[in-house]
Amino acid sequence: MGAPPAGTVTAAFVEWLAAERGLRFDDYDALQRWSVTDLDGFWSAIAAFFAVPFHDAPRAVLEHRGMPGTVWFPGATLNYAERAVEGPEGTGDDEPALLAHSQTRDEQHWTRGELRDAVARARAGLQRLGVGRGDRVVAYAPNIPETVIAHLAAASLGAVWASCAPEFGARSVIDRFAQIEPTVLLAVGGYVYGDKPIDRTAEVAALRAALPSLRHVVEVPYGPGEVPGALPWSELVGTPAAPAYDPVPFDHPLVVLFSSGTTGKPKAIVHGHGGLTVEHLKNHGLAWDVRPGDRMLWFSTTAWMMWNALVSGLLHGAALILVDGNPLHPDLGWQWRLAAGARATHFGSSPGFLMACRTEGLHPARDLDLTSLRQICVAGSPLPPEGYRWVAAEFGPEVLLLVGSGGTDVCTGIVQGGPWQEVVEGEISGRELGVDTAAFDEDGHEVVGELGELVIRAPMPSMPLFFWGDEDGARLRAAYFDHYPGVWRHGDWVRFSPSGSVVVTGRSDATLNRGGVRLGTAEFYSVVEEMPEIADSLVVHLEDASGGPGELLLFVVPAAGHEVDEALTQRIRGELRSALSPRHLPDRIHALPAVPRTRTGKKLEVPAKRILLGADPDAVASRDSLVDPSALDAIADVAR
Repeated sequence: MGAPPAGTVTAAFVEWLAAERGLRFDDYDALQRWSVTDLDGFWSAIAAFFAVPFHDAPRAVLEHRGMPGTVWFPGATLNYAERAVEGPEGTGDDEPALLAHSQTRDEQHWTRGELRDAVARARAGLQRLGVGRGDRVVAYAPNIPETVIAHLAAASLGAVWASCAPEFGARSVIDRFAQIEPTVLLAVGGYVYGDKPIDRTAEVAALRAALPSLRHVVEVPYGPGEVPGALPWSELVGTPAAPAYDPVPFDHPLVVLFSSGTTGKPKAIVHGHGGLTVEHLKNHGLAWDVRPGDRMLWFSTTAWMMWNALVSGLLHGAALILVDGNPLHPDLGWQWRLAAGARATHFGSSPGFLMACRTEGLHPARDLDLTSLRQICVAGSPLPPEGYRWVAAEFGPEVLLLVGSGGTDVCTGIVQGGPWQEVVEGEISGRELGVDTAAFDEDGHEVVGELGELVIRAPMPSMPLFFWGDEDGARLRAAYFDHYPGVWRHGDWVRFSPSGSVVVTGRSDATLNRGGVRLGTAEFYSVVEEMPEIADSLVVHLEDASGGPGELLLFVVPAAGHEVDEALTQRIRGELRSALSPRHLPDRIHALPAVPRTRTGKKLEVPAKRILLGADPDAVASRDSLVDPSALDAIADVAR
């Protein structure tokens, strides 16, 4: 492909490698191979090129290379909040930092100087509450400036941060926060979702009653409801203070992210200051091409790793476009109008949102001024080929469609596109820099051109430090390393092409094994959900213990004005047979009022399977972590 596109961060990095390290790369694949075979060279180059603000320099890049237990940048000290608040060298006080859009209150604009002052004040306020290094500060709050400020203030002290969105019910929040025994809770009394006021004071009261470690509750004035007996946010940040950032070791805990909790108690995944700093400098710079002055809009709740990734746009000198409310209110065009008004350079989305825009016949690039936009980033689930074609037709070659797949476990992308890679319709462009990925068969052999387990064969800095409360590391080893010792098993079922592009077909524990052939769930969804009569779908395979084909069940949500009758059932079967194979034909098709999904949009295939095998719906998933808490009941009706 020749040189990377002029003006991109990747082009500057490649030029820097040639000038400073004497390294030259003819194409992206050569750069990627070097990035995973010379870990010391690549990650030291990332730290130097992006000017990581070390207080104490590391004595090495890697001290222990085995997984788990890799030791990165030993001896180094730094603080994530310092780079996030101060930005790269040359960042001015008057430059925008936070552009907040909400359905609860008027929009707010914060400059870098205002952000620095607020973080310093919040840091001083937390110190007055007794917060110090290692203490846990948690938030039951939406994607608003106060949440970002409190996160950075806690980080500046070496305290550990975790957050949940206020649409989560008390039970699922307690399942998460109780594990880490927080001392301070930041909370809102409510919010507005679209045009509907939501009071959360009862949930906040339940959290306080269930978390005996809490010493203080801080209320952010937001929406309906007031939190009684809480310290007002205005008092927390009421005293002027000088900015300060406590240097901590590279592997000092920064945040705890929680798994979805749909297959058991949520895992409390601990990420460190150093790991997220260098990984997000690399990912956001070299894949997302984030530059100083850019503006990033990615709708996310504070419970999803994408919120942490969004905040890290500050590391590059970008401004964050914070969005809170119903993403579809008053219509699908709301987010596009926000992007146009805020002059967004990056627009993050789910595949479902883009496909809905296509179905509704939206023309955002034609109807709005989106000339500032350079990238549309997509994650969360596979994007069908029709989504690629819609973006290309609507936005043209000037806007890069970047499709990726990663996870909470590493808080970044694992496979994705970038400015120096080809966009491949219906597929992910390739391997992420610094991530040594492959597909393995059951025996641990790499496979190309066929489905296998997604693995990572070399360590990366943002792998978890540990799981909270997992003193001997047994849960972490069981989660990632028991299947292939010394190799990270991510849990996705993927196919790498000979050219390196990737198709993710679903979670490997949800794949369908019919007669010894494993089928990915995403293949079903791409066919079924393209039918105009179908709004959503879920496919589950129940294995036969005696080795037979088992039973393949397809659940569909009919689109408005349609019903799942015999004629539609036969059309579904015909589409699956012609587009895929006779092996993909379901044994039974059932109508559902709604597919069970987490609040980040993931389908609950494994919990549905467990319910069909006789499990209690309340034992397989926390209902208040779901978009529709009643969605599991229809699955249980089928099981009965």
